This record gives sequence, C-alpha cells and structure tokens, in this order.
Amino acid sequence: MNAPTEAAVIKQHLIDPEICIRCNTCESICPVGAITHDSNNYVVDAEKCNWCNDCISPCPTGSIDNYRKVLRVKAYSLEEQLGWEELPPEIPSSELAALAGESAVEIPLDAVSEEASPPEAVNDPSGQTPLNTSTFGATLPPWSAAHAYTNLYGPKAGQKSVTATVVGNVRVTEVGKTAGGDYDTHHVVLDFGSMPFPVLEGQSIGVIAPGLDAKGKPHHARQYSIASPRNGERPGYNNLSLTIKRVLEDHSGQPVRGVASNFMCDLKVGDKVDVIGPFGTSFLMPNHPRSSIVMICTGTGSAPMRAMTEWRRRLRQSGKFEGGKLMLFFGARTQEELPYFGPLQNLPKDFIDINFAFSRTPGHPKRYVQDAMRERAADLALLLQDPNTYFYVCGLKSMEEGVVLALRDVAKAAGLDWESIGASLKRDARLHLETY
Repeated sequence: MNAPTEAAVIKQHLIDPEICIRCNTCESICPVGAITHDSNNYVVDAEKCNWCNDCISPCPTGSIDNYRKVLRVKAYSLEEQLGWEELPPEIPSSELAALAGESAVEIPLDAVSEEASPPEAVNDPSGQTPLNTSTFGATLPPWSAAHAYTNLYGPKAGQKSVTATVVGNVRVTEVGKTAGGDYDTHHVVLDFGSMPFPVLEGQSIGVIAPGLDAKGKPHHARQYSIASPRNGERPGYNNLSLTIKRVLEDHSGQPVRGVASNFMCDLKVGDKVDVIGPFGTSFLMPNHPRSSIVMICTGTGSAPMRAMTEWRRRLRQSGKFEGGKLMLFFGARTQEELPYFGPLQNLPKDFIDINFAFSRTPGHPKRYVQDAMRERAADLALLLQDPNTYFYVCGLKSMEEGVVLALRDVAKAAGLDWESIGASLKRDARLHLETY
C-alpha cells in the first residue's frame, strides 16, 4: 500500500448492459447506495462500492457479476457507464503497468471496503433510529425452496430468445378512471409449445417488445414477474401467466406510454412474443408443507403472490397441504384498481387470511399496507418468531420502508428483540424484498 493513489490499480465493479434487464434488484439491495440508473443503464459508483457482493446472488441475469482492472484515478465515471451499450474491453496488464509506472499496486478488496462510503440509512418518520432496509432483505432463497433454472434464453445464452404464443389476455381491473388517472391491468397467458421453459413461483421473465428505441437500437427486455404456479396457468401445459399494468405515466406523474406494457396489453390470442429468461434464484417460496407465508404487495406486485397462493391451493386440493398459514396484505389506490379482486374474494377464509388497504377511496382516510399490518400486530408477532414463516414484499420501492418499519414496530410492541429478529430475517432467508 505504499504506491501513490494515482498509481493504484483497482478492480472496478461494473454491470453488463447487454444482459441487464433493468429490474432494479441490485440498486434496491445495495447497502451503501453505490448503484444508480437512468433510462438507459444501471451503473456502479466506484467511490462507494465496497465489494460486499450483496448484489451478486439476487441479480437475475448475472449482469452485475463483472469487473475491470483500471487505474484508480481513471475509474469509469457514472456518466461514462450510463452511455454504454456494452462493457469496455479488458485493459492488458502490460498497458496498466505502463500507465501506472513500476510503483503500481493492486489494491486488495478489503482495503477498498475500508475506504468505501458508509451505508445510507432510510429516514424513519417516527424520529427513531434510522433503518437501512437493505440490511434485512434476504439474498438467498429459503432452505426448502425448489431448484430454480435461470438464463436458459438470453443475449449470452445458447439461444437468444424463445417465441411464446399468446393463449389468453384478460383484463383484471374494472374499466374506468380514478382521481389518480387511467388504470388498465391485464392477465396475459403465454404458451411455449415444445420449447422447455421451467419456472417457479417468484421468478420472472423478460419480454422484448418489437421495433427500435429512439437511438435506433432494439428495445431492452422488460421484466415481468410470473403470476402462475410451477405447473402452469393451465396445469400440465407448458405455459405461464403475467400480470401487466399498462403504463400511461411515469413515477412523477408525467404522461408516458410504456413500450412493453402497452405492447403486451394489446396482444391478441395467437400473437407471438419474444421472451428471455427465466430469471430469479432468491425470491422463491418454501417447499416445506408446514411453512407459513406472509405476502405484502401493491398493484402488479401481486403477480408472484398469486403464483404462490395458487400453488398452495393446488397442493391443498391434492391433499399435500399440511397447514402452513397464508396471510396477504394487498394495497391499491381503490378497490377498482386492485387486480384479481373478485377471485380473491372466493378463496376459503381458512386457506388464506386477506387484508386489503386502499389509499384513495373517496370519503375514507388513506390506508396503506403497513397500516393493515399494524392492525394485525398480534398475529404478525407470532409469525415473526416462527422460523418457518417467510415474508415476501413486492411493489413500488416507496412501500419498502413502511413495511420494514411496521415489522419492527410489531416486534417491539410484542417485547421482542428487533435486532435479533431483524438479523434472522436476512440470515435465514425469511424476508424477501422485490421492489422497483
């Protein structure tokens, strides 16, 4: 470590833009806030990255597992990375040595870690000790989860994509508008024919919309969570379903027409779709028949929850369901915007415990999933203590903080040691966060 800073060679963590599906998993899981993105790429800040590797396992495509050796003072900037269409070539060791001089030294990863920026804490509105939600989210699957197959089709797989046929497209929200704008959510069923495409509940696929983007390049694949169980939307067939909301405005409320979401919502039976994947190895349900599952979601974040619920329902019908609890906290702006509202109402009460939360119902106060969770604190406290209970959170990034804070408050109100409970949620793969 005697080399001057300008002569130091570092391993810079980079994301491969060719296979990244822009799912936001890496950014949401990074404990030091080193990952950011724009409309083109997800990128890593070399000044913040401490090589903790928390982002490696959850990345569905492996795009995050890349690096380049560079001079520290010539590390690729965020601006450079945001403009990439592919990773830059490796710099030959001889060229690095020539640039750095004979005093060049490669900095060990633990030394980089010591110099990295501290984790960014989430602001706790209660004024209590701030939380860093990424420290509680698991990066591994439950111990009893089935083995997941991934990346069978993609830019760097043996086959770049597989063609699926649309065999169903049904609207699953009521027609109309609310004060929040248009809404239109579809349940789309894709059939893969004779092409192998094994999936598990909690996995996702990438859909490639036809045409070119504003730069004249093919569109990036858009990620969608699978809404059907492992044996298909129609059992015994090589198919799966997706829950897709037509995007008409961005997160700032500005008008925008989502390329892939509108393409998918407008599909007719018989149309063809180019698909890559499947993706995901951690957001998987437990196979243990007596394990309990708590599902917390908003909007189309209900897709993996529908898949898990339907698999458990089919197990129950076959006599293989041994009594694990299912508990659902489902939020939307209004009842009309909540996907699958009708079918959910028809599920047996002794099979699943459903709690709705609506934030824009006229004449009623705003109510979010974390409010519903606090109302069921007694039940959640028992489940938090049960090592065979797993928690799944899926929806907009803005819900993540409130959900983790609610779990903490539930634990503390019950006299539980939150530090111990919180640590076990990640260590034992019991809390899974998939927000975007």
